[in-house]
Formats: sequence, C-alpha cells, structure tokens
Amino acid sequence: MPPNAASDGLPPAIVIPAAGVGARVGGERPKQYQYLGNAFLIDVTLERLARAVPGAALMVALGAGDGWWASTRSVAADSVRTCIGGATRAESVLNALQALALPEEHPVLVHDAARPCITGGDIHALMEGVGSSEAGGLLAQAVTDTIKEVDGARHVLATRDRSHLWRAQTPQLFPAGVLERALLRAAAAGAPVTDEASAVEYLGLKPLVVPGRADNIKVTHPGDLAMAAWLIEQQQQAGGAVT
Repeated sequence: MPPNAASDGLPPAIVIPAAGVGARVGGERPKQYQYLGNAFLIDVTLERLARAVPGAALMVALGAGDGWWASTRSVAADSVRTCIGGATRAESVLNALQALALPEEHPVLVHDAARPCITGGDIHALMEGVGSSEAGGLLAQAVTDTIKEVDGARHVLATRDRSHLWRAQTPQLFPAGVLERALLRAAAAGAPVTDEASAVEYLGLKPLVVPGRADNIKVTHPGDLAMAAWLIEQQQQAGGAVT
C-alpha cells in the first residue's frame, strides 16, 4: 500500500453506493444483483476492492427494502458492512460516511458497484497520486473522441475542443471530513452532484485527475455485462491485473 494512503497508517475506508436499480440495463432485478459469470455483479466488485486494499472497511449503501443483498456472497464477509442509502447517489454516500464515523483526515475511496473491472494497480496509482491532499482525486480517462454539441433534435451545433476533457471514473478518493462537508454544502445549495469530485469542486477545491485504465467500464446498458465478463477474462489472461 502506498505510504500516504492513510494519515493514521490504516487503509482507506471504501464506500459503495448501491441503492439504485440501474433500470437502463434491464432485467427483473437491480443491475448490481445481475449475474457476472457465476456471481452477482456487486460481489465481483467487492471482492476486487477487498483484494486490492486488505483490511479496508467496506460500507455498502443499500436501498430501503433491498431483498437481494441477503443472497450475496459478500453478506458473510467480516470487512463488509451495510447502511440504508438515499434517493440519490450523494445521499447514499453521505449516509455511508456518517455510518462509518471516521476521523476527518481518514481517506475514503468511493467506487461504483457497477465497475467490476477495477484493478488493484489503478487503485494503488490513485492512492499514491493523491497522497494526503485535501482536494483528493479521481481516476479518469482523457477524451479521445471528437466531441459534438447538439440541440434537442440531435442536430450538431458545434465541435468542441477535447484537449482539456476527461471522462470521470471511480474510485474517487477524499478525506472523510472534506467529502462529508462537500456533500452537505452541495445539498444545502441544491447544487447538482453527479460524482463525489463535483461536490468537492463546489467547496472551491481542485481534485487531482489520475489516469486510469480504459477497461474500468461502468455497467450501464444492455450488453455491458457481457463486455465486463470479457474484459475480466482478458485481465486474468494478462496476469497480475487485479492485484
């Protein structure tokens, strides 16, 4: 583990917001409980996180009335705890932070349940890159596609400069106190929070972007589960990708 991973010598805590249903994926169950190989998607993600950051406390924010969690492999893991999430991602992350009750300086990784292809190498690169910075940071990928601005009818209005554009990924890493204050302030102001970095930006801080792997995809649409399964197979064949 990188030497600056935690100010108190402990590994960062990990928050996984999993209160949504992921309707765009389809199916009869929330996407985090759809099968990826022979395991639930969320189990694959949690196992990778636990392997990459040994000893980390993992807090999963579940939807009220979640009837699927009890069937996961992770329910029996000593390192995994759960809390009730909220109506939005920001509310779920805030509930998880408050359930963890960490010291203000303790680092917290927030990761999407639907990103099962995350590698230990990327997690360690993020932890090392961010260190003890108050502003924290996130994994991201530089945009390489040509970017078009369009109107409501999907007509092109302009071609935009992509040189300063990055696609945000997770994990995102921040001191617990900074992230909690950021989420509370954004909520009080009614500011849109699409990820944790956007809340921290609202405090006037500038999180660091750490380049991440292109295969750290988020399962969102039909077909993404098959793609994630194929990517995991490729990582395993390459060897050492998840450690």
